[in-house]
Amino acid sequence: MASLNVGNLGEYLREQRRTAQLTLRQLADAAGVSNPYLSQIERGLRKPSAEILQQLAKALRISAETLYVQAGILDERDRDEAEVRSVILADPSINERQKQVLLQIYESFRKENALATDETDEPDEDDSKPIR
Repeated sequence: MASLNVGNLGEYLREQRRTAQLTLRQLADAAGVSNPYLSQIERGLRKPSAEILQQLAKALRISAETLYVQAGILDERDRDEAEVRSVILADPSINERQKQVLLQIYESFRKENALATDETDEPDEDDSKPIR
């Protein structure tokens, strides 16, 4: 897990807040955090918890995973996986059983591809011999 990169997180939050046309106070109220605390996060002085990031994401109507990546809590690949799962689970046109089957298929493909990648990353016996 990467260390928290609060400066970039703060800049990103400020940008998202401005894009959403919210004042600092409006976002703080919507997320259930104090105005001074949110200001400190935006200025890179505070390290918010995952729970606070989730509240901010909900108030900004963006994915919490995006904020986790910005904060260094999640790796980019982890975020992509979480977003795929979220989209599948949120789809109202399929039932719960179908959602679970899709998630199982998705996970099996990910495992299969990871194994294939691991096998291609290993050097062949001939590759380890020096060229003369």
